[in-house]
Amino acid sequence: MTSVREAVPVRRGGLAGQVGRFAVIGALSTVLHLGLFALLVGAGMGSQLANGSALVIATIANTAANRAWTFGVTGRERMVAHHGQALMVFGITYAATTLALAIQHWIAPDAGTLAQTAVVAVANVLSRCCVSLRCGAGSSPLDREVTGQFTAPVSGVPVTWVGHAGGMTSKGRLRWPIPRA
Repeated sequence: MTSVREAVPVRRGGLAGQVGRFAVIGALSTVLHLGLFALLVGAGMGSQLANGSALVIATIANTAANRAWTFGVTGRERMVAHHGQALMVFGITYAATTLALAIQHWIAPDAGTLAQTAVVAVANVLSRCCVSLRCGAGSSPLDREVTGQFTAPVSGVPVTWVGHAGGMTSKGRLRWPIPRA
């Protein structure tokens, strides 16, 4: 039996609605990251460990919320791919915030929780801006096709990857092997 949700797709306000929901979830996830970070540091956890812990929780919550609310994805459909894409954004954000905290610790080793939280906030926002710009300013990242090439590690066969930069609706595929000109 087909459920109503499956039979009649929910119209979620088109691209403008998705962008708005995506922005709200991003802002709430940033607040969650910073709040957890401040709470953990205030409780005595080291700033690097607090940053990583808070960011993991915020990233998982962000991905789950975007899947459900922004894109209307339910169940396990493409869950591994979506969390894999979130892992890439996590990596960039974690690198930026970790580096920023390390620089702050070098400059001001006795910085308080508020100063550390401010540094994490700035690094977080800057890293998210870099990720957003990488997806293509002025265009929907959901519509932007990207390609990449790599050489398979064992066989040495060249492979081309084709997919969509935005991710949540990505349908990447491999072309194997690349035709030689």
